[in-house]
Amino acid sequence: MNAPRARVTRRPVHGVLLLDKPLGWSSNDALQKVKWLLRAEKAGHTGTLDPLATGVLPLCFGAATKFSHLQLDADKTYEASLRLGQKTSTGDAEGEVIEERGVSVTQADVDRVAKLFTGRIRQTPPMYSALKKDGKPLYEYARAGVEIEREPRDITIYALKMAVVPVGQAKLAISMVATCSKGTYIRTLGEDVGEALGCGAHLSALRRTGTGGFEVTQCVTLAALEAMTDEQRLACVMPVDSLLADHTVVILDGENAGRFCSGMRRRGDWPDADAVAVYGPGASELLGTAHVKAGELIPLRLLSPVEVEASKKQSEQISSI
Repeated sequence: MNAPRARVTRRPVHGVLLLDKPLGWSSNDALQKVKWLLRAEKAGHTGTLDPLATGVLPLCFGAATKFSHLQLDADKTYEASLRLGQKTSTGDAEGEVIEERGVSVTQADVDRVAKLFTGRIRQTPPMYSALKKDGKPLYEYARAGVEIEREPRDITIYALKMAVVPVGQAKLAISMVATCSKGTYIRTLGEDVGEALGCGAHLSALRRTGTGGFEVTQCVTLAALEAMTDEQRLACVMPVDSLLADHTVVILDGENAGRFCSGMRRRGDWPDADAVAVYGPGASELLGTAHVKAGELIPLRLLSPVEVEASKKQSEQISSI
């Protein structure tokens, strides 16, 4: 008989942990594992990565969950491999091969096609996606053999580099690096590139190397986290305001900080700004976000006094490790 599992004592954790998501894990499974390792009370991720994909997955804890939407909207960079000559039911290596064609592709062909998919383009979301129709994810319809009409979306591919590479036995693949806007499906991009080359293709590997200013070199692996002490794990958590690096900074004095935290607008000689990170005296405590219009600081998302104090104590604890 198995011994009862020890109950984990949860604690408030505030900040962002950059995980290098392992292959085969869903984003939610990875989140729950890290949440358990940190003994965190509240957590959320910033958009899913397919189980097939690895790479940068920012995980938000406590007060940082209030700003996780910023990463959903962020530009991203991916490294991918496309298997030429085969189309699959899902657009990636997890699906069944539904069509095979001969491959006669040169680097010149690939360079020509890359130009067609660089810039602002329209892309139809795949059936195997988490987009919902009548409250149900599209992938559930796909698994049931039901095709749902999808509206094409405008996306932007800021940079696209592709190179032909051999994969053994005279087969060819494409190594691809794409920097793109939110809402881009790399599986669909791979399929569309394959069609433009006339041979079809599917995604055989995918790695996210950057998102919203975070790079894969900053990430920690799940295996490394498991091997750490409790203090070492906590030290991997970046402060909440790491999500606000591109925000304009406004610092308030004690009286105005208190009023701002109560949701009141403040007036000052600040220039107009859409994205503002607001701090208390000395810029030591993040209070929340706002925007400035006509000299008025208008609160958007606020940290509670408990979150402000807990974040401060956590930073002091980490700095002492």
